[in-house]
Amino acid sequence: MTEPAPAPLPPAPPTYAPAPAAPGARRSSPLVVLVHTITFKQARQVVPAAIPLVAAIGIDGPGVVVALVAAVTALSLLFAALTWWRTTYADTPSAVVVTRGLLARSVRTVPNDRIRGVEVEAPALHRLLGLVRVRVDAAAGTGPGGQEEVVVDGLPRAEGDRLRVSVLTHRRPAQPVPDGGDPASMPEEPPEQELARFDPRWLLYAPLVAGYLAVPLAAVGALSRLLQELPRDLRPDLDGPELTGGVVAVGAVAALVLLAAGAVLGAAVVNWGFRLVRRGGSLVAVRGLLTRRHTELEIDRVRGGTLAEGLGMRLARAARVNALVTGLGADNRRGQLFPLGPRTEAVRLLGLLVDDPGPLTAHPPAARRRAVVRAVVGGLVVAAAGGWLYATTGFWGLLAAGAVLTVLGVPMGLGRYAALGHAVGPRSFSVRSGLLVREQAVLQRRAVVGWQVQQTLFQRRAGLATVTACVGAGAGGYAAVDMAAADVAAFTAAASGPWAVLHHDGTASPA
Repeated sequence: MTEPAPAPLPPAPPTYAPAPAAPGARRSSPLVVLVHTITFKQARQVVPAAIPLVAAIGIDGPGVVVALVAAVTALSLLFAALTWWRTTYADTPSAVVVTRGLLARSVRTVPNDRIRGVEVEAPALHRLLGLVRVRVDAAAGTGPGGQEEVVVDGLPRAEGDRLRVSVLTHRRPAQPVPDGGDPASMPEEPPEQELARFDPRWLLYAPLVAGYLAVPLAAVGALSRLLQELPRDLRPDLDGPELTGGVVAVGAVAALVLLAAGAVLGAAVVNWGFRLVRRGGSLVAVRGLLTRRHTELEIDRVRGGTLAEGLGMRLARAARVNALVTGLGADNRRGQLFPLGPRTEAVRLLGLLVDDPGPLTAHPPAARRRAVVRAVVGGLVVAAAGGWLYATTGFWGLLAAGAVLTVLGVPMGLGRYAALGHAVGPRSFSVRSGLLVREQAVLQRRAVVGWQVQQTLFQRRAGLATVTACVGAGAGGYAAVDMAAADVAAFTAAASGPWAVLHHDGTASPA
């Protein structure tokens, strides 16, 4: 009788070991501790928790204030020192590795083939101490907190430049050396070519851009709240008899002048000294008055660009240009290659990024009717409600508002239709739409990874369709709104080649 086979031993429990430090790991400059202490970068997290404690203790004199300031400064110094000690970085031949954390350690690794660009920035305090901050853009996926990049803060200027060059060198494949050839005889990288330079006169366009008006408007709001908090005897008397129509008009003009000046100042701080050059296989942009930023994007990753014109910018014939780079979202400021300037300069720069597909083709008259109807329908609904209210109560205000909205809807609809258009060239295509902000996207044919065709009930009745080119850059998709449905198949085939077959449900797949 044979003995039963012994039962197998249970598997040994897995063992876990902390991730080893990357070879060649380095720390940033100790001077970054001073920067983070002054700016309270790490200590900001404990400030909300300390407010109730301060309220409970109360502030009885200057001694308590001094003690609180000293305690917060000491905490900031402690946190900054611990963060510096526990943060390392390494640029290996295959990836960039950043390790940080005191109790909970985290290791962020970005392979070189996922890197889309490098930015070196130097805020005012960093420049005073000879430090920089390096941001490495990573594609396809974000880190904790929605971060799309790896940040190494507090490097000396020379080390920041070395890290930037090292990352970009590791990212590109090495050039082969011919058999028997001398590496020193390889052709040198071509000199840089200047593509655009910011003219200080272009700052006058800033008051026409809503983004540059946001900061002075926020300052005005903060000032108004401060005036409301002042004691009654310290507030300016705005209800006195001396407040006449002339005073109000002068105040309004002064406010507009201050807003315009604030917008110009904000644009100067961000864009002063802007310069865009082509250096080998990269686009390099340098800008900033207080914080100098050095942004580098790989040309091989550029799939096109967008020409954006706000309503005010169109009146002054100004525009902005953003590059569409694989792996970078539309909101990533590092894709901005022409911050603000004349439209002619913007069009010229866009033509350097991607081939011009030619003039835009207008959409059919049915698209104009649909745009006008969609613009006035809201006003008609308000007018109908106002008519009922006037018949029952005699109040005519809502009826007048509906009539005004209906009248204003006509030029709005015509303006929305005037922005529509599409074009196809030998190597690129373009679509345009928008009312308040008119955006024209020019894309390479190879940028398209799919097509999406949508038709609402009203679009089907009007013989229209909205065609969206799905791409891996920028907003992820750019649409030709309300184009003729009969032209969809020809447009998609000409814009990306006959690789896709459109199905009845509006989707596309490889042929």
